[in-house]
Amino acid sequence: MIPFINVRAQREAYLKEFQQAENEVLDSGCFIGGPVVQALESELAEFTGSKHTITCGSGTDALTIALLALGLKPGDEVIVPDFTFIAPAECVMRLGGIPKFADIDAETLQVSAESIESLIGEKTRGIIAVNLFGQCAPYAEIRKCALANGLWLIEDSAQAFGAMQNGIPACTFGDISITSFYPAKPLGCYGDGGALFTANDELAQRIRLISNHGSQTRYIHEICGMNSRLDAIQAAILRVKLRHFKDELKKRRENARKYNEFFRAIPGIAPQKIANGNTSTYAQYTVLAEDRATFLKQLESAGVPYCIHYPMPLHTQPCFKELAQAFENASRDCASNATVACQKVVSLPMCAFTDVDEIIARLKKEM
Repeated sequence: MIPFINVRAQREAYLKEFQQAENEVLDSGCFIGGPVVQALESELAEFTGSKHTITCGSGTDALTIALLALGLKPGDEVIVPDFTFIAPAECVMRLGGIPKFADIDAETLQVSAESIESLIGEKTRGIIAVNLFGQCAPYAEIRKCALANGLWLIEDSAQAFGAMQNGIPACTFGDISITSFYPAKPLGCYGDGGALFTANDELAQRIRLISNHGSQTRYIHEICGMNSRLDAIQAAILRVKLRHFKDELKKRRENARKYNEFFRAIPGIAPQKIANGNTSTYAQYTVLAEDRATFLKQLESAGVPYCIHYPMPLHTQPCFKELAQAFENASRDCASNATVACQKVVSLPMCAFTDVDEIIARLKKEM
């Protein structure tokens, strides 16, 4: 059986390192925060070139903390992509904000700067741009739009830690940038985890306060915060994986090259376009299939697992039905790039330990 993500093979490859790192944490008695987490934060900052790196409990928590640090208030509008995982819009809505759903580019699947600009109104306070499937959103255009309208920018790099745009690392494009260490991510732990990145000293201090019950000094709470801290054992696992991360990214890109070469000869299947200047982590290897139903049957016959990321635009999700914009979008829904993408996308197995040669060999018998 071909795994969608081969976590077991990765663990077997680094098993001795994991065991040593895990034992050191267990022997230390420091299970949340502490020296191992601090060391990871320093290593993540060095990897990205970010001035401040603060770890937290999950990527979704990171978005919530970022919105709180930037002062989101009930009724504030925040522009988010219509085609992505629910977390950005969900976090805005949970804090009383109003998500406004921007369309995407039909080929790169990244949020459209032109669509963002069209949604800016009197109540707009910020933008959350998502680095979808492992490459960066068009930040030159998005940042220009944000600055011209006095908006803050959050970079959601949950899928793209390790990506580059014109030689600049992901996790450095936002006023606050975030990532996720969910196990399926290119750099993932064995549970939930996340991190925030910023060059702003004041924001960094506020992020640390919020994520630690509003406290810098034990039992002194300056603000009402939340409990979102990274477990030390997860930090230890991430430190091991980070040592191998650049090599794993090379393997992911080689796997993507093999897929691209194969699908180039298959009519009706178009891999996600990587924009000029971008490198991708290939958190997902995603293609657009003109006849998805037939393609899925071919994958099933070949014994190749797949996922649909994502089956419906966010503005059509039941949890957002109260938003007036959902009804405004309905008339143009069938023409939006986000809707078309939801009807075509298919993600194939992808990680550094994926046997793409075997997958391609199986598909050649079916296609």
